[in-house]
Amino acid sequence: MADTLRRLTNTSSFSVLQAKLESWQKEYHVSSSVISCDQNLNKCCELIELTAKIQGQLFAILNLTAAEGGQYAGVDTLKTRLLPWLGTCFSMARPSVTNDTSLQLIQDSVEKDRMIRELSVSHENDMQKMETQLCSTRIQLDSIRAELVDAQRELDETKNKSATTLLATEDEILQLRADLQSAREQEDTYKRKMESLEEYECQIRMLRDEVSYLSTEKAMLQQRLVRSRSPSPLPRLSHSSSPRRSESPTRAQLTNSSRHARLLSRFSDLYAVERLEAQTILRRYIDDLEMVQKIIFIAVVESFKTAKLAYRQFKLRVRKTLSASHYGPESLEDAAVDYIVRNLDLYDVQASVNDVINAMNVNPRISFPPEVDFVLISTLIRETCRVAFLMQTLDPPLDLAFASDGELYNDSKYRRSYDSEFTAPLVFYHVWPALVEGNAVMVKGEAVTRRGALWSRSRSRSRSSSPVRARSLSPTRNLTYKSKRSLSPERLTASHL
Repeated sequence: MADTLRRLTNTSSFSVLQAKLESWQKEYHVSSSVISCDQNLNKCCELIELTAKIQGQLFAILNLTAAEGGQYAGVDTLKTRLLPWLGTCFSMARPSVTNDTSLQLIQDSVEKDRMIRELSVSHENDMQKMETQLCSTRIQLDSIRAELVDAQRELDETKNKSATTLLATEDEILQLRADLQSAREQEDTYKRKMESLEEYECQIRMLRDEVSYLSTEKAMLQQRLVRSRSPSPLPRLSHSSSPRRSESPTRAQLTNSSRHARLLSRFSDLYAVERLEAQTILRRYIDDLEMVQKIIFIAVVESFKTAKLAYRQFKLRVRKTLSASHYGPESLEDAAVDYIVRNLDLYDVQASVNDVINAMNVNPRISFPPEVDFVLISTLIRETCRVAFLMQTLDPPLDLAFASDGELYNDSKYRRSYDSEFTAPLVFYHVWPALVEGNAVMVKGEAVTRRGALWSRSRSRSRSSSPVRARSLSPTRNLTYKSKRSLSPERLTASHL
């Protein structure tokens, strides 16, 4: 028994049986459609033969073991284990199906085998297609990766170039800023030089006028001196004689043309600059553009009226002051005008501004919020008063053309505003007055023309026909203004002339 068991152990029959089983399983799963039924049966029979050989050796060992145990040893074990197992293994069970059922099962099995083969073939085709697509996809992926690498490399190169360009651009920007700053400084320097040059030229013109005037006066004095030394009696001057024109031009007459051109330009600047600034300020408090333009127009008209009255009063005081000591060759009228031209800073413009504001406060054509004041447009009023005062020193003087709402539109005096009805014949209201010299229009004004302007004007007047519409003065309107110069026209004396 020991020798038989040793031989069975050395031959490793069970290991060979297990290896064959595993090999058969692997081949069946890997290439089940390639191995035929005969091959499977041969493998199965081979395994059965090997199992039978092992069982034969085991039965030999069983026989030897039972012989060594004697006649009765191991009987119980054989009865309880071996014999029942043999009866179970070699017993034949009765068939539970009929012949027809068996044939049907065989047909179904064949059909299933056929379907399994077809599915296997289609599966293999699909797998081949998928492998082909996978290969093509891998090729495309490799090309895309290569393109991505190239794009990344180009991006890095572009970044490096951009960084270099950015550094150079920043340096250029800094250099350009420095150049711009130096250019602005040079421009400011040139502007200051130009301003000083204009001042020098103005002073030169004034000095030339002074020299011309003094030369003329010197010539007159020399003539008088020659006449006084001559034996003929000198005619006596009479203060009661009518004023005569000066034989030599005064400074006012010499600078009349230049002052005329400068004042025309200044009047145009009032329309283009100060008027728009005043309009912007008023639009913060008044939404109606028509009322804002009316306020500005009335302010300009009242400024001219007040400046003309102030000029007449100033001129009367100057004439009264000069009449006691005037013996010059020019007339008293020319001497007064010449004095006013030389001493324009004596004009009390703030008093005129206050008079204009007071006149506007009681004007019935203006509706203005009570919480604000006309002092808001005092800059426009002050500059207009100055220009109007200077215009009265010209020969002939410049003045505003007469204007009334509802008048017939005159193309030679006005130009229509952008929101006008260009076929309307009547003026609805005025935006800016026209400047005239006698009957000649020097600068055109601006007017708004609408159809039915006269009817609309009469209707609006009938609605606002209250007898007194005095505006309640706000605390800012009660402020009194002092002149910047201590020397007013009322305090003129002969010592200041």
